[in-house]
Amino acid sequence: MYTLQLCVLSLLAGASISQPLKARQAQPCFLVGSTALPAETQEIADELAASITCDTSSTPIGNVPDVKTASGTTFSSIDFSTSGSTPLQFALDKFATADPLASSDLATFQDNLDVYLATEAGIRSEGGSLAIKVPKFFLAFQVARIKTAQGIAIEDPGQTVEHLLGKVQNNAKGENSALLDQVNQLATQLA
Repeated sequence: MYTLQLCVLSLLAGASISQPLKARQAQPCFLVGSTALPAETQEIADELAASITCDTSSTPIGNVPDVKTASGTTFSSIDFSTSGSTPLQFALDKFATADPLASSDLATFQDNLDVYLATEAGIRSEGGSLAIKVPKFFLAFQVARIKTAQGIAIEDPGQTVEHLLGKVQNNAKGENSALLDQVNQLATQLA
């Protein structure tokens, strides 16, 4: 009887020890640090976990592995930090839309945004610099512009062109005013 109780206790102890390991294994591959994420960032990271893979042999920023979408877009292929430009200048140059706006490839812009969102979550998880926010918000702004031009309803008020324009302006305060003027002009071009 005593041996049976020990076996049951051992099994229960083993099960309770293995539970945290399962939770850790389910964590997105790009969350490499131990800093708690803001709820919104954690929610985005959890949503992206199923569609983003990581290449741990390459770490473009900090210890965050290079992230990749299912279609093959990698953060390292569109990494603002290696460009030599300011974050906003890079974003304006790299993430320009087509003319007319509605003909822009929404899936490509969304993939670009997804790798930026995943990388930002990784940077936040290790308490790193958030210079990535300028191109990330600019990409979200461009996605909102494209959706608007394509007649796709935007249900989330935090993802509208107007709201995201404010996010770009707020995070790019130290950028050249001519660059900010370009972003303001883009906000008026929604067709």
